[in-house]
Amino acid sequence: PGAFLLLLAAQFASALADNALLIVTMALLQQRAMPGWLAPLLKVAFIAAYVLLAPFVGPLADAFQKARLMTCMNAVKICGVLALVFGAHPVAAFLVVGVGAAAYAPAKYGLATELVRADQLVAANAWIETAAVTAVLLGTGLGGFLVSPWLLAQASHLVADAFDPVLPSLLMLLAVYLLAGMLNLGVPDSGVRHAVESLHPRVMLRDFARANRALWRDPDGGLSLAVTPIFWGVGATLQFAVLRWARDTMHLTLDRAAFVQAAVAVGVIAGALAAGCWVPLVHARRMLYAGVAFGLLMIVVAFTPRLDVAVALLIVVGAVGGLMVVPLNALLQDRGNALLSAGRSIAVQGGNENASVLACLGVYAGLVALDVPQAGLMAGLGVSVAAALAALLWRQRSRERRAAGHTEEWRAGAKA
Repeated sequence: PGAFLLLLAAQFASALADNALLIVTMALLQQRAMPGWLAPLLKVAFIAAYVLLAPFVGPLADAFQKARLMTCMNAVKICGVLALVFGAHPVAAFLVVGVGAAAYAPAKYGLATELVRADQLVAANAWIETAAVTAVLLGTGLGGFLVSPWLLAQASHLVADAFDPVLPSLLMLLAVYLLAGMLNLGVPDSGVRHAVESLHPRVMLRDFARANRALWRDPDGGLSLAVTPIFWGVGATLQFAVLRWARDTMHLTLDRAAFVQAAVAVGVIAGALAAGCWVPLVHARRMLYAGVAFGLLMIVVAFTPRLDVAVALLIVVGAVGGLMVVPLNALLQDRGNALLSAGRSIAVQGGNENASVLACLGVYAGLVALDVPQAGLMAGLGVSVAAALAALLWRQRSRERRAAGHTEEWRAGAKA
């Protein structure tokens, strides 16, 4: 338990800085008078690292001590923040931070899988997702504070004209990344090592392709791999959509809009904790119903004129999303660990999920550049999610009916 708690603390600190950094860098774009469509491309650059490195980070996590690998990846994130401090293009700097995060993820989830028993996996995932989403919530709030007009005005008196007013904010985030690195150093080694065929890029690409096929062909693994990328792709897009909706529709400043965005995170925490307490692994597939509700509620939010009602609805959106994704995430990890290994299965999961995030954000950035109305964007997103998850639910129910029919035929044959 102590090792797992230390892992949670390290993950929380690193994710807290990641999410605050996104808000601070968006403010940096505004200060440098860069176009608005670059904001979602920050996340695109971050996620592109996950997709490009997916075939390689799994074997690395399996071959080396995971906690030490996480420490090294925090150092890479620090390099990205330093690049921002010294004037690098924000999208390029975010790509560097994404490289660190991409290798961090399979080591984190793989180590969690190795530290707990299979029957504790849903609860462990609930705590991991709760820590991650709490980091989103508090990180977004911290980012909003760090770009508040008062703080930026104070900073402009402290820094030289050669630096951006967000420099003190970036230095604060550097301190948080350093804290995360020190916590990672304290996480003990699980002692688990998996044989890696080769660290040659071509061999790792072939192994990743084989692992990907194995998980997609597994009934439970394939279902989870279809659902979790939808959730995280839409969730990442919703992060920017809610910010823009709050600023354009509710006329809020960026720092206040960041707190509205945090309402979704509050809901996800509640849904994740509820799933960890009440949803056993064998019932994970039933949570597809919550996914359909997740999409339908997004449509309602898009056309809600009152801020207080919209915030309440966003909390519910997050809750049903967390209720769906935590059990299915645990199911995917359980099947991945059985079919492959902890690091390789998490790398496959991350590759699929982040490819979905990349595609969703790319489409969203294009629609924003075309000045598509925000309410229409959010409603279209909700319709797409509800339809996709309803189709997966129908397919799952059909599979279960066929399996039940085959069982009845076998019993009838056995009696005869």
